[in-house]
Amino acid sequence: MKRKLIVTIICLLLFGLFLYTSASKFLAFNRFYDELNNQPLPNVLTPIIVWALPITEIILSLLLMSNKTQRIGLWGSFILMSLFTIYTGLVLLRTFERVPCSCGGVISSLTWPQHLVFNLFFTGISLAGIMLTKQNNAKLKNITYTPVT
Repeated sequence: MKRKLIVTIICLLLFGLFLYTSASKFLAFNRFYDELNNQPLPNVLTPIIVWALPITEIILSLLLMSNKTQRIGLWGSFILMSLFTIYTGLVLLRTFERVPCSCGGVISSLTWPQHLVFNLFFTGISLAGIMLTKQNNAKLKNITYTPVT
């Protein structure tokens, strides 16, 4: 029962994160678009990323809220947060000439080292959620059905 509660808390934290960041991207859409154009990525990708990223965040938040899709949502969260963490690490290693932040809301006010800690935290809890749901699923498979006579 404790594992289920921990997984629920993890999913709620990720749900809040992704819903908040996607909403702030949509609410400041023009600013988000401009910030993406200023990233060290080809600008031809901006029209795709500007829609794909917040929509992906919304989809992940919805997947995390259903027991049937929770594991997929946790894997998606882990992958997305890992990508953000790798990018932040590259920024801190001074890989790029310019390092604008295109995060939404108050998260954009974090320093790059704070971003790294923030991203590592959410990457870590995503992985913990995956591991805990795997253990829960294994326990359920070990339960055998014994008919009552």
